[in-house]
Amino acid sequence: MRTVRALSAALLTLGLAAAPAAADASPSPSQDSSAAPTRAGTSFRTATEIEQGQRATASGSTGDYLYWSFPADTGQRPTVGATVKLPDTHAAQTWQIDVYDGLRRRQACQYGAQTRTAAADASSVELTCVLRTVRAWSEPWANDPLPGTYYIRLTAAGVATADLGLPVDTEVRADSKDMGGAAAVDGSLSEPLVPGIATKSGDQQENAAVLAGLEPEDGWASGWWSDRWVWTAVGGVLSALAGVAGYALTRGAGRPVRVPPNA
Repeated sequence: MRTVRALSAALLTLGLAAAPAAADASPSPSQDSSAAPTRAGTSFRTATEIEQGQRATASGSTGDYLYWSFPADTGQRPTVGATVKLPDTHAAQTWQIDVYDGLRRRQACQYGAQTRTAAADASSVELTCVLRTVRAWSEPWANDPLPGTYYIRLTAAGVATADLGLPVDTEVRADSKDMGGAAAVDGSLSEPLVPGIATKSGDQQENAAVLAGLEPEDGWASGWWSDRWVWTAVGGVLSALAGVAGYALTRGAGRPVRVPPNA
């Protein structure tokens, strides 16, 4: 029974230690709305950087390509949302939001209204794209989302010629949900896919630091740790407790009393 009590205490200590770690794993969105960007880039190279949880706004013209970028790390499932405020008078318009990873590969949306058509009397249109969970590592032939910089592109896919150039106001936001150890995979990238990460010389590294300055609040994950290790350890302790308890229940009170044979 001393062994059972010792193992129970170890399990309780392990569970208490794991709880703060799991809580700290989820990113905390930025609350500084005064620093929110008020413009958008016009290409991948000039994409405006935003933090997760930060709402960015920009003014543009119908027919423009508007770009933003944000960091996404291993185990996160990003959700990108956009709202376009249309002019008072316009024809029916189709708007679309696309998300690209650090290799500029277009990532498919798991679900969400990625493309929507606004009627002629609509004042705004809302778009949403929920990506797949970011993986720490992937096969070269796969198109899995990998940790690094992600690019948002917002544009009107179908517009009447008379509406080209009309002013619009846009608003975008990127959030993510931490999927935990259920999405963990073996292996990891040597570096996250951010602009300029592969540069070598001193001057190039200084320029790369500017390009790749946006990263998760707690830094990039190493790729090997996840809460799957915690639950594996908990499972091992529970198995040991079950074995000890089963032995204590089945061994009985000791050796049976020997009854002498009848004379």
